[in-house]
Amino acid sequence: MAALFAGAAFYINIAEQPARLQLQEQPLLVQWKAAYKRGFVMQASLAVIGALLGAVAWWQTDHWLWLAGALVLIANWPYTLIVMMPLNRRLMETDPENAGAETREGLETWARLHANRTVLGCAATAIFLVASLG
Repeated sequence: MAALFAGAAFYINIAEQPARLQLQEQPLLVQWKAAYKRGFVMQASLAVIGALLGAVAWWQTDHWLWLAGALVLIANWPYTLIVMMPLNRRLMETDPENAGAETREGLETWARLHANRTVLGCAATAIFLVASLG
């Protein structure tokens, strides 16, 4: 699950967001809103399921790396809620008719913030990999 989370997050950063930023502000915001709604459900679910599976593996093996990976993966939740959610809400509340340079700037900031989620997903995947080899 961590690898799926990391892969989806990585895809957003290297393919989806750069392509989206080629659009004018109004269609840029419309496309981001649609993708955000779908992506939120998918990534939130992957983070929770992956963290739960990591916690189960820790419970069964008593190997601390499984718990560490679970904590790193689930750290996406507080990071998203505390750091990203104010911007997400502002973008979601913006009427596409009013989208402008500030909207584009917000979506560029969103991409930088989302890159941190990618890092957390990759770190969790690496920790789980090391745990599985140990």
